[in-house]
Amino acid sequence: MTSTDSADTQQPARTTNDGDRLAPPVAAVRPRERTHHGDTFVDDYEWLRDKDDPAVRAHLEAENAYAEQETAHLADLRGAIFTEIKQRTKQTDLSVPARRGRWWYYTRTIEGEQYAVHCRCPVTATDAGDDPLGAWDPPRLDDLHEVLGEEVLLDGNAEASGHDFFSVGTFAVSPDGHLLAYGTDVVGDERFTLRVKDLRTGQVLSDEIPATFYGATWTLGATAVYYVTVDDAWRPYRVWRHRLGAAAETDELVHEETDERYWVGVGLTRSERYVLVSSASKVTSEVRYLDAADPQAAPVLVAERRRGVEYAVEHARVGGEDVFLVLHNDGAENFELAQAPVERPGPEHWTPVVAHRADTRLEDVDAFRDFVVLSYRREALTRVAVLPLTQQGLGAAHEVDFEETLFSVGTGANPEWEQPLVRLAYTSFVTPATVYDYVVGISELRLRKRQPVLGDYDPDDYEQHREWARADDGTMVPISLVCRAGSPRDGTAPCLLYGYGSYEISVDPAFGVPRLSLLDRGMSFAIAHVRGGGELGRAWYEQGKTLTKRNTFTDFVACARHLAQAGWTSPDRLVATGGSAGGLLMGAVANLAPDAFAGIVAVVPFVDALTTILDPSLPLTVIEWDEWGDPLHDPDVYAYLRSYAPYENVSATTYPPILAITSLNDTRVLFVEPAKWVARLRATAHAAALLKTEMSAGHGGVSGRYEAWKERAYEYAWVLDTAGARHEPAVRGRTAPGSEPTAR
Repeated sequence: MTSTDSADTQQPARTTNDGDRLAPPVAAVRPRERTHHGDTFVDDYEWLRDKDDPAVRAHLEAENAYAEQETAHLADLRGAIFTEIKQRTKQTDLSVPARRGRWWYYTRTIEGEQYAVHCRCPVTATDAGDDPLGAWDPPRLDDLHEVLGEEVLLDGNAEASGHDFFSVGTFAVSPDGHLLAYGTDVVGDERFTLRVKDLRTGQVLSDEIPATFYGATWTLGATAVYYVTVDDAWRPYRVWRHRLGAAAETDELVHEETDERYWVGVGLTRSERYVLVSSASKVTSEVRYLDAADPQAAPVLVAERRRGVEYAVEHARVGGEDVFLVLHNDGAENFELAQAPVERPGPEHWTPVVAHRADTRLEDVDAFRDFVVLSYRREALTRVAVLPLTQQGLGAAHEVDFEETLFSVGTGANPEWEQPLVRLAYTSFVTPATVYDYVVGISELRLRKRQPVLGDYDPDDYEQHREWARADDGTMVPISLVCRAGSPRDGTAPCLLYGYGSYEISVDPAFGVPRLSLLDRGMSFAIAHVRGGGELGRAWYEQGKTLTKRNTFTDFVACARHLAQAGWTSPDRLVATGGSAGGLLMGAVANLAPDAFAGIVAVVPFVDALTTILDPSLPLTVIEWDEWGDPLHDPDVYAYLRSYAPYENVSATTYPPILAITSLNDTRVLFVEPAKWVARLRATAHAAALLKTEMSAGHGGVSGRYEAWKERAYEYAWVLDTAGARHEPAVRGRTAPGSEPTAR
């Protein structure tokens, strides 16, 4: 590869026209040649990569100023949406307490405060007489603070004081309930400082470990804690054991993953018998276990890695014997569940207990003392089933039924091994986040809480629908859609279409308070369940990765065109949105079918994918080769990526308006990608593109719930305006006076 710099042919501009109005910033052109496999690409804007360069900072600030100018007319709309979110949200609220040992654990939020407060109260204060289930009924939320002796474990607001950004990446209470390991990030780069608090005294101990990854796991006796660190490419690769009270420099390395395609994680089985250390690439996994009661235990291999075989283990007791339940895809594309003795856990001893099915993708298994919960996906919807544990093994599965056409369900907080019920989290487009406890012995769902939506919210004012779009190759692609009841089907309604389609991640129908501000202004919201996600099983994912990745983009365009043809919207009223890998999708469809959209929102977008995937020194690159292919060493992969990478394929065509949002400290998708993309869009196509950079945030955007609401209001105001939607919400049953759609 060769690289050459030339003198700037343009100056970074904060120039003005029309008096005091800012013109679009013009990034300096500093050509660099990038040559691979006989192909040379001239990159004019790679110099924007160095965030410590004052010229780069100046350019980003100029972009922010320009974006603010170009959206200034939306200030009132932004303010209205932000106010609506606040007014609909119960700002002083509590989560449903989850029992672990002698304590109920929960979080509370306080009106005016940005961050959650982590708390607990004793179980003994809530025991209910002789009812065997009484001790599992969460305390009344109103009693927690004033009656039951609430104990504050970690106040995010106090921890965040003095910082522009704050995030908790680790929150792990020791099995005996005495100690808390917690990790905090005050920059946004997802490097957490791990600390330990003695919950008996409230004292933060001297133990402090910088630059750790998410998560921590205690030994059973709470004399040591396991944690993970990352390498220079932000790959979690080492598992350490820290003895309480010892200097971090003396911590013991338990496992190091030397293959750059793999990352590691550590966790504790629900039974608290074993610590599990997992190594995984995008297509292969390997698990080791340690005795959780032994602070000097050495890891034991479950099954040696084999390319293309993924597996995960969970400890259970069957017929008095300790076994591992193994969820794997060895000869089972959509995974099957097997069991093996802990002493002989290898694949030659894997005995199937839940067989593979072509129409059902098994996703997770949770073992308890008396039953097992299986999470899976069928017909693009999540499901859960409970299987009793008997002396002979697993009994027949009982699927928990729900009545809505579209919904999302999964296991919630279930920390106790011997609990008689299962905490479930449920939601749909029209049903706010709901917490159920499923009582296994009597197959009964008990409603514990439904997220309050203040004001006059009525789910009957909204409708959810399932549509199917025909892709270019004839594949039928599911679409989930929500709108106001009675929305027109004549193409006049605006629509926001969301897409992701990578890593086998499924995007399921879920309720969102902020989204009501769109729906009440006549805009529908839809999810395109494109290939590359996992909504329809492992094959759905395989058909949208590496050398089939273009299916993700053509599927999304097919969904957009279907919504227009079916009368849900029209191209001049349809806005597309996606973030991260979904941002790559946005960049690709902007090149592929700019006529299909009125506007595009790309959040932390992976739009300079080829440059990134060619550079093994950048964060996550090598472990991503199984997802995107290896263009550095494979000319066919290079040519394929080169054919769709958004940045390289910007052309002199007419693009819809584009809003790109990024964060300076993002370590997953570097800010330079959207910065280069917007510069090239302007220079090549004179596109109406805006770049908004959060100068103290990471991949997840701003921290703090109020700041996050403001950011969502900013996006939604731009979306409504770009789609020509009305700026005032509908009054129940009619359109608000003077709120007819604005002209484009």
